[in-house]
Amino acid sequence: MSLGIPWDLPRLTAVPPLVLDIADPSATDPDIAGVKAANLARAAAAGFPVVPGIVLTTHGVRVGSGMAGVRSELEVALGRVGSGDLVVRSSSTIEDIGSSSMAGRFTSVLGVRADGGLHDAIDAVIASADRVRDPDGTRRPIAVLIQRQVDAALGGVLFGIDPVAGERRHMVIDAVAGGPDRLVGGTTTADHYTVSRHGRFIAATRTGHAPALTRWQRHELARMARRAERIFGAPQDIEWLIDPAGSVWFLQSRPVTAASPGLDRRRRRACVRLGPGPLAETFPDALRPLEVDLWVEPLRAGLARSLRTVGAVSTHRLGRSPLVVVIRGRVAVDLDLLGFIDGHATFRRRHAPGRMLRRLVAAWRVGRLRVALPGLGDMVIQAIDDDLAGIPDLDRLGDDDLIALLDAAVVELGTAHTYELLAGILLGRGEAGAETVTSAGQALDALVAGRSAGWDDATLIERAPVVLALTAPRLGPPRTLPVVMSSPHQVGDLPLREALRLRVRWLQELAARVVAEVGNRLVSTGAIDAVEQVPHLTLEELATVTSGGPPPIDLAARAAIVPAPPLPVSFLLGPDTVVHPDLPNRRRSPRLRGNEGVPAGGGRIEGTVVHDPAAAAAATARGEAVVLVCEHLTPDLAPTLGHVAGLVAETGSALSHLAILARESGVATVAAFPDARGRLPSGSRVLVDGRSGEVTVLECAR
Repeated sequence: MSLGIPWDLPRLTAVPPLVLDIADPSATDPDIAGVKAANLARAAAAGFPVVPGIVLTTHGVRVGSGMAGVRSELEVALGRVGSGDLVVRSSSTIEDIGSSSMAGRFTSVLGVRADGGLHDAIDAVIASADRVRDPDGTRRPIAVLIQRQVDAALGGVLFGIDPVAGERRHMVIDAVAGGPDRLVGGTTTADHYTVSRHGRFIAATRTGHAPALTRWQRHELARMARRAERIFGAPQDIEWLIDPAGSVWFLQSRPVTAASPGLDRRRRRACVRLGPGPLAETFPDALRPLEVDLWVEPLRAGLARSLRTVGAVSTHRLGRSPLVVVIRGRVAVDLDLLGFIDGHATFRRRHAPGRMLRRLVAAWRVGRLRVALPGLGDMVIQAIDDDLAGIPDLDRLGDDDLIALLDAAVVELGTAHTYELLAGILLGRGEAGAETVTSAGQALDALVAGRSAGWDDATLIERAPVVLALTAPRLGPPRTLPVVMSSPHQVGDLPLREALRLRVRWLQELAARVVAEVGNRLVSTGAIDAVEQVPHLTLEELATVTSGGPPPIDLAARAAIVPAPPLPVSFLLGPDTVVHPDLPNRRRSPRLRGNEGVPAGGGRIEGTVVHDPAAAAAATARGEAVVLVCEHLTPDLAPTLGHVAGLVAETGSALSHLAILARESGVATVAAFPDARGRLPSGSRVLVDGRSGEVTVLECAR
């Protein structure tokens, strides 16, 4: 029987609720209850120990918390929450989502009396939505979560992975006496625990201000994290507390955001240990593309040839090693291979010492190379000296001749590196004079003598080129020679390795002078705009431009690329050249070194210290990299994160709300750095490593 109702009429929809219990199935809908309350409702339905509470829904907020109907429903619902103080928190539809946690951006009010101040607290939470917008700048709906406030003996934050180290096999727990609000607010330093996925103790850093977590508590928290990961589909950031009776309560859950990529056990074993080593002295500044081609590539070739010649490492090991890497201009070497060359015992312990020694003993038994090396080395030295002496004035050479001279210098530099490294491997400190006479010592002697004679730097280099051993290679204006008042008065011939190192430096200087000549010619012909652009070319591009070809279209932009800060002393290289510091395993209650705080992630940067958040924006507008040094990691600093590259605080936790936001913003962050404002004066240049917690003063302003 037809009622004559047209089928295209819209269906009638139910009016959304104004207030819901957390236990109500409708509360699991984030569009109704907001994300935070919806997560708690899902957890409660799964049997988690969730504190009883109610939600003023997004519809109730739109209607208005002061409306009579809303007030009456709130009063009825509050009777089911229980007596005592209340906690009033936000539950926005854009809060606690996977891409951005919005941690601490909305207002929470604790210790609210149901019979006084509740509506003011609700209004304060709703008003906080005005200052937190989505990426499009749109204000999104908000609900209000109201729960009974539970007395806390111990509280904190639990992460289902280690967000700083990126270790998926570990969980981290930060705990403080009382509730977790002081921890997430960044005003206190927490006890930090690293545990396995089943709560087994791995490491801890304790302040002594809170009771230690018991074995049962660690296991219970780890079990909570595993269950939450299964329910929500990803590792969770969980706020928790333990009441005076010992019961564990689940307060809040959100996805872990901005965790470091990390290295699993298999990939970590496959990685080689890298570090600047002595190359930090050879190349103290970040290198540009042409400097890499001229100086780093010959070093890599020499290292490979020398190791292959003596059979020091297997073909497989040599094939999987990068030997030498360049990360945004910073140079590092395979430390294990370098340890072998320098005779470091750690290398022998770490890499099959019996097999290594058998190979070396066999090479020494044959004896041909070791016996022949001094004579071969002298021949190489003489050949380099003859070649350098036979080079005419550069302004007399044609463009093609200059490029050919550069190519020849690169080849000869690789040869010099090969024999220098062979001397280190096969002769080492047993070489005559190796302990006493060095090129640097002779350079100091020559420098003192030249200064006494009134010679300037150019005259010193021309008449006593050994002084170049005191400077690092560089394209562009030459480095200034140091001012010294005394010298070691070294007498005697340089041992073979030192003599070869000096020739390496001379060949590097030759390449720099050829590049200067070519650069001046390119500017004079209008091929490039400025000689400062030349180091940003590759060697192949330089040859192309010199022969009349066009320069790269991005040449000017290359000069604006910010080089990486100095690299860690030892690190592992992950995917996409992500640097993972090779940190030692910390034992129970370790003592942090004087330049360490609590690592909170965000990478590794170099910048200028400011103490005033207002000064950060102005400095950033001037193009400076800024490190904000402050007392606490409080959420009200969140607006400054867009203006700073680094953040160092005297208190705080890697799991506090601001630390989470800083990781999401890529800001290198270190918490709990003692007396940070006193030890890091405004205007100082510092290196902040958010992965290791180290803060290094590069230049102190007093």
